[in-house]
Amino acid sequence: MPGPPYVIRGSVSLPEAELMWRFSRSSGPGGQHVNTTDSQVELRFDLARTKALPPVWQERALERLAGRLVDGVVAVRASEHRSQWRNRETAAVRLASLLAEATAPPPRPRRASKIPRGINERRLREKKRRGETKRGRSGRDRDW
Repeated sequence: MPGPPYVIRGSVSLPEAELMWRFSRSSGPGGQHVNTTDSQVELRFDLARTKALPPVWQERALERLAGRLVDGVVAVRASEHRSQWRNRETAAVRLASLLAEATAPPPRPRRASKIPRGINERRLREKKRRGETKRGRSGRDRDW
C-alpha cells in the first residue's frame, strides 16, 4: 500500500514491510457490488518481533495491549467504508493511534499538596457551628 507513512509518535512510524493485510467481504450497505468486493480490511502487526519500535516502547506496548494480542500480534479491523482503499486508510490510522496510546510514557505521579491551616480551621469551625445547630433541634431543652 503506497499510502503515507503512519506516524506513531515523533520520528517512529509503522513500517510498511511489517504490516500484514487481509481482505474479506464486508457486511453493510453496497448493493450488488458488496457481493463481489473484499472491502473489509484486517491489519495485523507483529508487536513482539518488530524492530521498528524502540525497546522501551515495545515493552510498554506489549504490557498494555496484552489483552488484545494473539501470539504477540495486534489486529485491527475496518469495514465502515464501501471502498477497500478507505478501509485500509482507516485501519492503518487506527493501528497507529492504538500504538501511540500504548507506547505513551506513564503520567507523572501526583504530588500530594499540604492543606493550608486556615482552610482546615475554617472547616472545623463550620463543623462545630453545624453541630450546635443540630443539637439545638433536639427536644431535650424544650419547655412545652
